[in-house]
Amino acid sequence: MELIHVNVNVADAEETIAFYEQFGFEETWEFETADGDTRNRYIADDNGVELQLSDTDGETDFEPGSAWDHLAIGVDDVDRVFAEIDHYGVDEEPTDHPEAGARVAFVRDPDGRRVELVESLE
Repeated sequence: MELIHVNVNVADAEETIAFYEQFGFEETWEFETADGDTRNRYIADDNGVELQLSDTDGETDFEPGSAWDHLAIGVDDVDRVFAEIDHYGVDEEPTDHPEAGARVAFVRDPDGRRVELVESLE
């Protein structure tokens, strides 16, 4: 068994793609539903982990950030990435979590979802 992708609704796919490109994700493919209601765009990291972004053309009636807690992205230097990326809010500034063996920070993506930046302390 393997994780194929995670699907999230986004108000503006272009803005969301630009946010995740800061972490090395690249757009890989897209399709539109047969009824033409939803355009789905996919982005993937170097390991093939994929996010499916369902563009809602500005629709925000879904509760942004509430369907799941966060997406964790491994980085080499949490402090550097935290300082350099464009984000849409800070939930937790870089902090060591020795019990987890990691230094982490939590920021928000364009639709309000929590994104955890994780750096191994080992």
